[in-house]
Amino acid sequence: MHVDMTSDNRSQLTLLLGFALLVVMILGSVWLADQQKQSFALVRHTLEVEGRLGTVLSDFQDAETGQRGYLLTDQVLYLAPYESAIGRIDGDVSSLAAATADDPRQQASMRQLSALAAAMQQNLQLTIELHRSAGHAGATAPQLSVGKTLMDHIRGVITAMKAEERGLLQFRERTTVRQASLAQAGLVADGLVILALVFITFRQGSTRLALAVSSAAELKSANAALKDELETREAAEAQVRQMQKIESVGQLTGGIAHDFNNMLAIVIGSLDIAKRRLDTDRAQALVCINNALDGAHRAALLTARLLAFSRQLPLAPRPLDVNKLVGGMSEMLRHTIGEHLRVETVLAGGLWRAFVDPGQLENAILNLVINARDAMPDGGRLTVETSNAHLDDAYALANAGAEAGQFVLLSVTDTGTGMAADVIERVFDPFFTTKGLGKGTGLGLSQVYGFVKQSGGHVKIYSEPGLGTTVKLYLPRYVGGETDLGAETPVLSAETARAKDGEVILVVEDDEKIRVLSVEALRDFGYTVVQAGDASQALAVLAVQPRIDLLFTDIVMPDMNGRQLADHARETRPDLKVLYTTGFTKNAVVHNGVLDPGVALISKPFTIDDLAIKVRLVLDGAGINRPG
Repeated sequence: MHVDMTSDNRSQLTLLLGFALLVVMILGSVWLADQQKQSFALVRHTLEVEGRLGTVLSDFQDAETGQRGYLLTDQVLYLAPYESAIGRIDGDVSSLAAATADDPRQQASMRQLSALAAAMQQNLQLTIELHRSAGHAGATAPQLSVGKTLMDHIRGVITAMKAEERGLLQFRERTTVRQASLAQAGLVADGLVILALVFITFRQGSTRLALAVSSAAELKSANAALKDELETREAAEAQVRQMQKIESVGQLTGGIAHDFNNMLAIVIGSLDIAKRRLDTDRAQALVCINNALDGAHRAALLTARLLAFSRQLPLAPRPLDVNKLVGGMSEMLRHTIGEHLRVETVLAGGLWRAFVDPGQLENAILNLVINARDAMPDGGRLTVETSNAHLDDAYALANAGAEAGQFVLLSVTDTGTGMAADVIERVFDPFFTTKGLGKGTGLGLSQVYGFVKQSGGHVKIYSEPGLGTTVKLYLPRYVGGETDLGAETPVLSAETARAKDGEVILVVEDDEKIRVLSVEALRDFGYTVVQAGDASQALAVLAVQPRIDLLFTDIVMPDMNGRQLADHARETRPDLKVLYTTGFTKNAVVHNGVLDPGVALISKPFTIDDLAIKVRLVLDGAGINRPG
């Protein structure tokens, strides 16, 4: 029987065979891709085994280094890395054994390595025990020699295992390359078959081609619509983010306005009443003046907290014994929290020195203690604890803003009401508070957070509702020597901070009212005072005034700032003492949030007593920020 096949039937048969061939080739490519995936997995496994071998060797080296440090120095702190490494060895060796379970040759080496690991740990512990019981002579050279021999064997076994893994890696890499070449060739063949099918399909008629063109146009139109939708969505998201920013700024400015208005109401109202009663009831006028001063001090505290939160507060860090600071605050803390709470301080022995601003750290501790007190209205226990801490790279990666390194840890723990997770997420936001109306500003924890972060530290909160809260402050460790600590700043009172031997002070301030206030205050304490309204007037005074013991200058002034004025003045008077003042400064005497070394600063607003004490300290060679 003869079948006369038309050209169209032949074309359809050719297409059918071509598609069948394409399916077979695609299945082959999929199989090759799966084989290549398995090869990549084997390569990764080999690299993982090499990494675990390095980890085990590092564990033994760390343990041996810690042991030898202890044997040579008798310092217990070297046992910490030793014990840490010993604690890791068994787990790392077990992990290595599990990773090499698929290789009989490596398992034989693992049995040898496990035996050497047990012997090495026993030798390290025995050497330490001998040293403890009999001194350095007890840890005899033979015992150390055994340890060295064991360590050499361990290195040898690990080196051999690495060589075995390296051979496996080379073999598996070659296999992967071959599979990749085959896969690439398969893809090229797939492409050729597809081109052939496209050509045949094209020849079948313009109708199908037109349909393909139409489909492409529809797809292009759909892509354009999708692009427009994405642009619209991005614009909406940007608008939402902007609204959130405006809301945050509104919350911040609203909180500032609310608190400042309250404080200004106290100041203005009290001064107004005092003015009215100054002639008729001086005692009541004095009470009103004191109320106004209290309101002004609260406003100054608010600005200091805002600067701390924004990490713009000029810090004067120095090496600090945190145990001594906490011990000195114990009595004050007991008075702060009241008799219905129990206070415990757990101070670690051998505590490192921290490098922080002592005054700001005291404020941070007080803020934490007050928050803890308010969380325990029905009584409870407050614990202030210190210890040395090390944050590793894993912790730093898991906690945004944290840096790996050594820190002095100060933690405050209460047994109060605790906080839910959503509260913890916002607890450092300015003006956020869970306390009742009028019972908190919402700036305490934000100030603590800003101060610690500006100091180069880290803050972490752990809390559970009904169980209590722990706030941990990781303060940067001071790494200098004892000879770099310097002398403690002497403690003065306003009564003792008076002028000596006709001392002369040049006051430079562009705000006339502030300048007059400073001049009169210093004259009250016995100083001879000359004044200038800007830097050019100050340089003219310095040119004609034979004696100037101290330059007291504002930093932010037109034409020439206070730092530039001091630099010019010291060109002719290199021994001139300088005290700066400002309400806010950046990049003049403060860099990276820290007061420059050799700089003395008193921040506005200041009291007359604070000014007298600071001036006396600077004239006596104290009160100046020392290099860290």
